[in-house]
Amino acid sequence: MSQILVIDDEVGIRELLSEILTDEGHDVVTAENAATARVRRDAARPDLVLLDIWMPDTDGVTLLKEWAANGQLTMPVVMMSGHATIDTAVEATRIGAVGFLEKPIGMQKLLSSVKQALERAPRPCSVLSLAAFPRSALLKDLRRRLEQVAAKSRSVLLRAPAGSITELAARTLQAPGKAWIDLGHDSQPLTLDLLAQSGGGVLYCGELALLSRLQQKNLAFALERLERHNLRLVAATVHDAGELAAHGWEGALLKALFDVSIGLPALAELKDDVPDLAAHILVQLVEAGDAPHRRLSVAAQNALRLYAWPEGYDQLKSTVKSLALAALEEEIGADDVQHLLTPGAAMLPEVPLGMLPEMLALPLREAREMFERLYFEYHLRLEGGSMTRLADKTGLERTHLYRKLKDLGLRNTPVEKP
Repeated sequence: MSQILVIDDEVGIRELLSEILTDEGHDVVTAENAATARVRRDAARPDLVLLDIWMPDTDGVTLLKEWAANGQLTMPVVMMSGHATIDTAVEATRIGAVGFLEKPIGMQKLLSSVKQALERAPRPCSVLSLAAFPRSALLKDLRRRLEQVAAKSRSVLLRAPAGSITELAARTLQAPGKAWIDLGHDSQPLTLDLLAQSGGGVLYCGELALLSRLQQKNLAFALERLERHNLRLVAATVHDAGELAAHGWEGALLKALFDVSIGLPALAELKDDVPDLAAHILVQLVEAGDAPHRRLSVAAQNALRLYAWPEGYDQLKSTVKSLALAALEEEIGADDVQHLLTPGAAMLPEVPLGMLPEMLALPLREAREMFERLYFEYHLRLEGGSMTRLADKTGLERTHLYRKLKDLGLRNTPVEKP
């Protein structure tokens, strides 16, 4: 039978529901609050969750939002409450809940709702969006700007540098369970039937310059019908209108596309958010069944944060997937990251904290020289010997950097790389 997670702060309700569902042949796991629910959900991977709205630490609707934002709403969720309003039930449904049980819960109503949720409710798709990053001021502001623009315009253009977080931003405007049509992947003409069936969904284009003539026509066809079919268009490009016009784009279409636009940050601007991005990408891979259960160590996250990511967000995603598939242990370590990103490079030296007393006992000049040697050895290894990245990291002009390395006896260590 099915694995069911029951989340309710009242012990009597947990025990009653567990007893009924166990008698029906289900395996039941319970949690008394949101903190425990997160742990049990990740461990049990339930087929269904019964989620109370009112809990002492985090309410059920907030927990539902969290799972949806993190790409973890991969199971049907039925909400439970004795005091919820219609607005609360509507909001939970909009987020992704598939049903609602009003307390006190009758046995027949419970079994009927459980059966319906397990048999008829489609499994929600695991989708990662900006909503998963509430601690990042930059991503939080970007999400607010997108939602603010989307409230007034059905079409938004993302002015994105190469390798930016275009799809992550666009997914923020996709309602749970609604259609996602990638115009750059479809080589067939769009039809009115498809637009009608996709109501409430998002039409997406990751780079305008890559669209074929037919795909450009699909874009123009859809753009004229967004309001009629309750659709949203999110397109992105690194080019300006003049550059696209020079490649044959029609002026009227470009004017419509560039009417409302938002700038996106490069991944380099999100350096401090890279560990969080990587952790959520990993969760999404695990939830989708594309990777075994893995987690990133703190050292691995720091190694990812310090890497330059010259190919941007897509490189980060492919790196996380490669790490998840190749790691020999459940925890991905800094050495796994180092071997993948800088193959052949020596392992990062650990900072020898035991040297600190010795360093402090030296005259200032000698202590400073010891620290500088340690500092440059560390960053030379971290950057795989790249003098270009080392100069950027240390903020030193190249000539000054070469002279400093020579003075420290490290001149022959780096191997010049792009």
